[in-house]
Amino acid sequence: MKNILFTLLLLFVLYSETTAQTDILLDPRQSMLMTGKGPGQDATINPYDGEDCIAIVQNIGEGKFSIRIEQKGKRIQIIPVEKNETKRLKFLKDYELYLDTDSKKLVKARVDYEPIEE
Repeated sequence: MKNILFTLLLLFVLYSETTAQTDILLDPRQSMLMTGKGPGQDATINPYDGEDCIAIVQNIGEGKFSIRIEQKGKRIQIIPVEKNETKRLKFLKDYELYLDTDSKKLVKARVDYEPIEE
């Protein structure tokens, strides 16, 4: 019985360590680079760094924000994200993902990454 509990606990810990999901709290008028510039500057860890993947951005707060996609300093796309909304984006390997807000309400985002299934 102890072995079963230990195994389940170990699986849970390993699963939680292998997911790239990150919750981000944004202050009013804050922009935050999520990924793309390198170690020490990213707010999330993209386990598919150097590869194309799917970025999943959820609005789990009260205020709205926008996703800004850039590539080498050039703006590619701005996507508004309303309360309780989830966006799935094809995120190319050299893209940078920013979250921007000017909301005075609590802005909280959840960011996750998945491989592109072929």
